[in-house]
Amino acid sequence: MNRRDFITSAGAMAIGMTMMQHNDTTIRFEQTPLPYRSDALVPFLSEKQVLTHYEKHHAAYFHTLQGLVTGKPEAAQPLEEIVIGSRTQGGPLFNNAAQLWNHNFFWRGLSPHDGIPRGELLAAIRNAFGSFEGFGKQFQEAALKQFGSGWGWLVKDASSGRLSIETTSNAENPLGTGKIPLLTVDVWEHSYYIDYLNRRADYLEAMLPKINWDFVAAQFS
Repeated sequence: MNRRDFITSAGAMAIGMTMMQHNDTTIRFEQTPLPYRSDALVPFLSEKQVLTHYEKHHAAYFHTLQGLVTGKPEAAQPLEEIVIGSRTQGGPLFNNAAQLWNHNFFWRGLSPHDGIPRGELLAAIRNAFGSFEGFGKQFQEAALKQFGSGWGWLVKDASSGRLSIETTSNAENPLGTGKIPLLTVDVWEHSYYIDYLNRRADYLEAMLPKINWDFVAAQFS
C-alpha cells in the first residue's frame, strides 16, 4: 500500500469510527435494582408498598424514558446528563429522566438496618443543624410541608461544603444547581399511601431510622 492509499484508507476508517460513535444510541441508563429484598424494610414499608412503588411507578418512568430517547443522541448519555441537559426545556424528557434518577437515588438511601452518621459527616450535620436530632426534626418538617408531590433533600453546597435541607416539587432535583444530593425522601403519595394513607408525618418519622448513612457518607465525601 502506497502513502496515498494508506492516507485514504486511514481517513475512511476514522470517518467510520466517528460515525459509529455518533450513531451509538445504546441506552446507558437503568432502573437501579433494589439493594435489598422487597420485604427488607418492614415495618417501615410493607412489601406491597415497596413492590407497587418500584414495579409500577419507578418502572413506568424508566420505560417511558426509554421510549422517549430510543434512536436519539440522549440514549447514549448518562442519566445525570439527560436530567441536567433537559432541565431548562422541561416536559416529558426532563420529568421522566429526573423521576428515574430520583427513584434510583431514593432506594439506595434506605437500609433495612437502623444506623447513625459518623465521622466527618456527623460533624457536618451537627455544624449545620445543631445536632443529629436537630437534623432529623428539620428534615421531617421540611418534607412534611412540601405542598403536593415532590421530594425532600439533604444537600451539600459544592462551593462551601455546608449542608442544608431543601424540597423540590414534582420531578425537580438539585442536579446542576451547585448542590450535591446526599439523601432524598419521596413524598409523592404513591410512596407511602398503601401503608400510611394520608399520614405523611408518620411515614417520615418511620423513615428516619432507616437512612443508609454509609450511602449518604459516600455522596458526602
